[in-house]
Amino acid sequence: MAQDLAGAGLLTLGCSAGCLLLALNAGRKRRLLDDTPVSKALGVFVGEVELEGVCVRRDPFISYLAERPCVLYSWSVSEHWRRRRTETYTDDKGRTRTRTVIDTGSDTVASGGEQGGFYIQDETGYVWVNPEGADLETLTMFDRDVDEGDPLYYDKGPSDAVEGSTGRRSFTEYGLVVGTPLFVRGRASERPDIVAAQIKHEDKADMFIITPRKSQEISDGKATAFIIWNLLGAAFAAGFGAVLFAGARPDVAPIGLFVGLLLYLCAAGAGWVWMVFNSITGLRNRVRQAYSLIDVQLKRRADLIPPLVACVQGFRAHEASLQTLVAALRAQAAGGRPTAVAPTLLAVAEQYPDLKAQTVFAELSRNLVETEDRIALARAYHANIATFYNTRLERVPDRYVADLVKMQPEPLFQAEGFERQAQKLTF
Repeated sequence: MAQDLAGAGLLTLGCSAGCLLLALNAGRKRRLLDDTPVSKALGVFVGEVELEGVCVRRDPFISYLAERPCVLYSWSVSEHWRRRRTETYTDDKGRTRTRTVIDTGSDTVASGGEQGGFYIQDETGYVWVNPEGADLETLTMFDRDVDEGDPLYYDKGPSDAVEGSTGRRSFTEYGLVVGTPLFVRGRASERPDIVAAQIKHEDKADMFIITPRKSQEISDGKATAFIIWNLLGAAFAAGFGAVLFAGARPDVAPIGLFVGLLLYLCAAGAGWVWMVFNSITGLRNRVRQAYSLIDVQLKRRADLIPPLVACVQGFRAHEASLQTLVAALRAQAAGGRPTAVAPTLLAVAEQYPDLKAQTVFAELSRNLVETEDRIALARAYHANIATFYNTRLERVPDRYVADLVKMQPEPLFQAEGFERQAQKLTF
């Protein structure tokens, strides 16, 4: 009896601890979702990021069943069956009997799909996403049950049948059609092939989610999971307390329920403080990282724009001298000696085959606009995440944890210094 009680006590204690850990994990992930601002594609840098946009792919897959352009899809064909079998059993008088049992079910007779990287597009640009290893949620693209008389039965399914087939098949397909709005939460890094950001699975990433749902829906789901796991944990803790007291003094076993609940509340309170502290600390570090990203973009502007301007000035000077030379040659040709200027014109054509100042000016303009957009997005991201952090420090009950470790609000970015000044362009 004592051993049974000990075993039951350890089981309920383990279940209670497991539920508490799952609850804290759900609460931590909810905080990560709520404390990360949604970035624009052009403003995706290195680190934890949330992005909203539509999925696109240069060479989309054509899904097998729905025949629609997708960034990824999977399909399956299930065939329903009905089978008889004979089983042996013992009746209420102890006699061995046999009977016929009819089983029903279905087997997957064909399946497939395609998956690859794709882009998330918004109004500012594109970000490459590799879905491998992500918590991926797809949409139903095709779902039909047909019998043998339907052309789909054999057109998209195998010609052979399973044992006991009822002549009915289920065709289902899940995927993401090109243009589907998605929410992506993961860790951004630099692409190895070009200077651009990508989002892919990384071991150090807190979460990697690709879903058609909104961020708030996922956050609400984590909040619900936090409550449910805590309730289950409290129930197991109460059971542990009752078992513990029942083994010592059976007459006071009901008191064990309250003792178990009290122990769980103490453990949950300590776990909550630990979760909040880690959450606020991580948020503070991301604020500082966001500040450093502004400096990276400002340094990029200081290093990039002056050489581009010098290049444009060189092309402008070259074309000005070339136009002057061409005008002089035209004047000579107008004087009645076109054959005399022909060799000079040929030399000019060979030395300066194209006039490129217009293209160079357009490239400079594009770089100027993109650079200033990058800086603006980096500053906006820092302002958002710093506001989230400062709000956490003021919100009850998080502020009490922040006061224990004397965390201070982070100031918003203020431009100062030479490299933070706008570049002056002169031609």
